[in-house]
Amino acid sequence: MPSFLRRGLSPLLTIYVVAFFYTLHVALPVYVNSTFLATLMSEKYVGLVYGIASVLTIFALILIPKLLKLVGDYFATLFFIVFEIAALIGIASSDSPLLITGLFIISSVLVTLISFDFDLMVEGFSKNASTGSIRGMYLTFANVAWVIAPALSAVIISGDQYWRVYLASAAFFIPALLIFSGKLEHFKDPLYRTIHFRKACLAVWNNRDLRAIFGVSFLLQFFFTLMVIYTPIYLHDRIGFGWSELGPIFSIMLAPFLLLEAPLGRLADKVLGEKELLITGFTIMAFATGAMYFFTAKIFILWAGILFMTRVGAAMVEVMTETYFFKKITAGDATIVSLNRTVRPFAGVMSPLVATILLTFISLPTLFLVLGALMLVGIPLAIALKDTK
Repeated sequence: MPSFLRRGLSPLLTIYVVAFFYTLHVALPVYVNSTFLATLMSEKYVGLVYGIASVLTIFALILIPKLLKLVGDYFATLFFIVFEIAALIGIASSDSPLLITGLFIISSVLVTLISFDFDLMVEGFSKNASTGSIRGMYLTFANVAWVIAPALSAVIISGDQYWRVYLASAAFFIPALLIFSGKLEHFKDPLYRTIHFRKACLAVWNNRDLRAIFGVSFLLQFFFTLMVIYTPIYLHDRIGFGWSELGPIFSIMLAPFLLLEAPLGRLADKVLGEKELLITGFTIMAFATGAMYFFTAKIFILWAGILFMTRVGAAMVEVMTETYFFKKITAGDATIVSLNRTVRPFAGVMSPLVATILLTFISLPTLFLVLGALMLVGIPLAIALKDTK
């Protein structure tokens, strides 16, 4: 690792920079994954691959606190990063559909485990009074990558050569490996309190605030999953946008995560409580998502604006959810954090299943109307929270 990086980066800034490269490596293939898998198998089996990956991720998150207690966060994360880079190179270089599918599932699990480890490190370097600011800045570094990735991926893929995206994803993760290994080797693990997973579930259920924030998190991940799967299909196949137009639309759509999360985190620390911003965020999400049902014209600025507003609400909910949750726990609560991170893969299993059932009775545009209405459930959940201020 270059000596100027070793000297110049504080531990938190190191995590922020690593988070940028980590997210860039995740975001590059995220919008092409399902299309790529559909070239290897029938489209009806693509969802099954995602389901298997989500189930395995849940089991991995249940087990990871024991691994952290055994080897520590630094070495576990280092192993996961190396293994992830190897899996991506394997996807890019293999001609075997079976091997590629297996590596894709492994990569999906590793992506979540690495994110989980970063969460604990950020929490370990955080003070409760500044959790919102720290989480907001952490998410902002990651969101820079989310915003630039769609356009970058479109340039790299060039004629449906999907292997290029996965190779680029591996290459962009290598700087994260070098910075992480050179700067954070002295990370001091907290005392991980290993709780039986069933007891952790009961602990969350018996705590009104944690129970409500878990519900908020599930709604957010349910929203993300359905929007990632069905928005590109709707805009491309029904509205008629080409991928050259969808790339910029998605970049505009994701801009609120970059623009809003850091200032909102500071706002939650210094001025407002989290619940007011959660209520506002869910209200915006509900009306903006539901609005997708009412428009069918192929107008770039219209769809960029609607999708932008859906993510204004989602950005508010995401940063407030993260802030509130990590103010309620400590870095040693690895089991509680792992339980929280199972929400995403659980939503990854449930949301496509629910959507598949609903789409046998309703149209695709109506699905967005239903999803918007579902986001209103977040309002009473947010009202139930006791503000941390």
